[in-house]
Parts: sequence; structure tokens; C-alpha cells
Amino acid sequence: MHVRVTRLLLAGALALSATTVTAGDGRFVWTTKSEEAKALLKDVQWRVESFQFGTETIEMARKVAKADPNFALGQYYVSVFEPDPKAAKAAGDRAGELAKQASEGERRFIEAMAIVNANNGANFQDGIPHLEKLAQDYPNERLVQVILGQLYQGNNQWDKARAAFKRTEELKPGSPRVKAFLASDLVLKGEYGEARKAYAALATSLPKGAVPGAIRYGSAFTYLYEGDPDAAIKSLEGFLAEYRESGAAQGFPEVFIWNSIARINLENGRAEAAMAAYAKGYESVPGSTLPDDQKQVWLGRLRHGKARALAKLGRTEEAWAEAEAIRKMIEDGGEAGKQYWPAYHYVAGYVKLEAGDAQAAVEHLKEADPKDPFHRLLLARAYEKLGERESAQGVYKEVLASTTNNIERALAYPEARKKLGS
Repeated sequence: MHVRVTRLLLAGALALSATTVTAGDGRFVWTTKSEEAKALLKDVQWRVESFQFGTETIEMARKVAKADPNFALGQYYVSVFEPDPKAAKAAGDRAGELAKQASEGERRFIEAMAIVNANNGANFQDGIPHLEKLAQDYPNERLVQVILGQLYQGNNQWDKARAAFKRTEELKPGSPRVKAFLASDLVLKGEYGEARKAYAALATSLPKGAVPGAIRYGSAFTYLYEGDPDAAIKSLEGFLAEYRESGAAQGFPEVFIWNSIARINLENGRAEAAMAAYAKGYESVPGSTLPDDQKQVWLGRLRHGKARALAKLGRTEEAWAEAEAIRKMIEDGGEAGKQYWPAYHYVAGYVKLEAGDAQAAVEHLKEADPKDPFHRLLLARAYEKLGERESAQGVYKEVLASTTNNIERALAYPEARKKLGS
């Protein structure tokens, strides 16, 4: 998930613990004497836990820092919500400096989150051991449990995630955010109807202006598992409307929702609709507050989607031209571009597979992301085209064994299950 969205997901934990001031009870001591700062954080609490990330919440976060400019956690909070990348970085840097003079728990928390968020969250799992130690030293600190649950989930450690979320509910029950994460566990268990019921119940309890991405995406996944792409798209279109209404798009453009809609269309025989959705989503990027390097990433994703759509349409030469353009973008990116080589091999393998060159597809897809269930599905398809049934079956089994709760798994799992007759 993109770092901006990830930081918003993690923010909710902070709000629910922000008024903790008692030492010796297994919770943090926040280093502020400002009653206004504490009260503002308490106001933010329900908004965040109810998926409200719009302009009002952003302004509340700024007011926390204004109430006490020397409150390290307040500055960190600004860095989470601030839509201006430069302002967010400045607040994060200030939080780090102020943390040196803060209470031990506050300092260690901010230091751990700096590790989680480094390099756009590329190695977020590196922060887990630090937060685990915090959880041991502060067993009643709710925010650590919430964040650990989300990081465990993102790192496919579902048993640990479930335990952390249940502990979170013991400390302060009734959080829509935590209940949504627990509902995603039902999705992975294949209890799609029950998961939808849980998501629907949560949705009715949310206030106007909420941005319930976890709920709408979770519901969409259940429909994909059941082979109903139209219902999945309808769920995401509803989220698109909610996202716009909330004002959250001022902080992060709506492109990621359009790209998800495009993916569903593309893998369900609607290549033209997919290409249109990719283009529509990218329209929200150039005028956004994203830094230039991130705008370049989204341009690459547009070309990536276009290449795959063209491949599906049988326009192989055009598709390959887009793939090669992506290759050049990566090469021109130098050291920073190296992280995108698996994405290039994915699109190259995709185009070659659609063009009927299964051997070339295999060579590329072996270099794609080994943890991405959809990338592995394509590799299994390519092996099958080559008549290498045993290799194909082995990779299909990898897809079924995946516990990544995302759109890639939702698109890949049903086919893998069918191929294995399970």
C-alpha cells in the first residue's frame, strides 16, 4: 500500500491512546502539559477510528501541534496527516528531534515509526521487533497493539495480527477500524458472506464523510472470490464517491481506486474499459500534491496498465512498446529505479504470455515479485502453456497458500483453486 495511505491507516492507533498521561500502568506518558492538545487528540480519536481522513481531520491534527509546538507526538501526528510532502517531512523531522527530550515510551514509539515509514514503507517489517519490545514493556498501550496488528497483517503474520487486534479490543472495544481488520480475517478463511455482513454492519455505523477503504475493498474482494466482478466494481465505485465527498483526495489522489477498477475489468475480459479507467485515474495525479518522483511512479503505472490492456486486445507491438518505455524509465531512475525491476518483468511476462510466447513469459515472470499471488498465477499459466504441468501445479499451490489479503490474491485465487480441483 502507498505510504500516504499506510500512514493514515496507522494514525488511528495514535488517537485512541493520545490522552494517556498515567505512568506505571503499562501505558505511555505523553510529554505535554497542554490540556488543549490532549482534548484535540481526543476529538480526532473517533474521526480516525471511523475512517474520517478529510480536511477537518487534517486541520485538527495541525491544531494539536499548534496547541503545543514542543509536543513530539503532536508533530508526528502532523507528519501523518499533512498533505504537503515538504510540510509532512518537516513535521516528522521535528518530531524526531523533540522525541529525544520526550518520555521513554513516546521517544521509542516515534523512533520505531521512523523505521516503519523509511523509504516509503518499503521495509516496514523492520520496525516490527522494536514495536514488539514496546508491547512487552507497555502491555496496556493500545496504539502499539493496533499498529502491530496492521504490520503483522501486511507481513502475512495473521495469527499474530489476530491476537494483537483482539488485545486492542480488550483495551478499548468498539473500534470500526479494528473490526474491519478482523473482518478481513473472515475473507482469508473463505467466509465471504459472513465477511460481507460484518463489513455492511460497520458501514451503517459510520458517520457521513467517512473514507471506509478497508470496508469497500474488503467487500469487493469477497465478490471477486465468488466470481462477481460487477458487484466488486460497484463496491469500489461507491468508495470513489465517498473518497471524493470526504475531501481525502486533497491529500492523496483517487488514482489508486481507478486502477483497482481497471484491474478488475482487465482480468474479466474488458480491456477497453480497463484502459479507460487507467487513463481516468491518472487525470487526478498531475495537479495533486504528490512529489514529482511519486507522480513519475504513477505515470509508470499508467503505462503498465496500458501495456497489459493492449496485450489483451492483441495489439502486441504497441503493448511491447509500452513495456520497453517502462524499462527505460527504470534505467533512467538509477539506484531509485531498481526497486521497479520486478514490475517490469511482470508486464513483460504478461505481454509475452498474451502474445503466445510462453517460454519468454516464464523467463520474465521468474523475475517478477515472488510474493505477489497474481504474478505467480501468470507464471503457472505460462508453465501450463509449455506443458510443464508439475511446475504449474506447484505454483498454483503457492497462490492458494498466499495469505496476502489484497486485490492480487482475490483475482488469482479462484483460478488457482479451480486448476487444482480444490
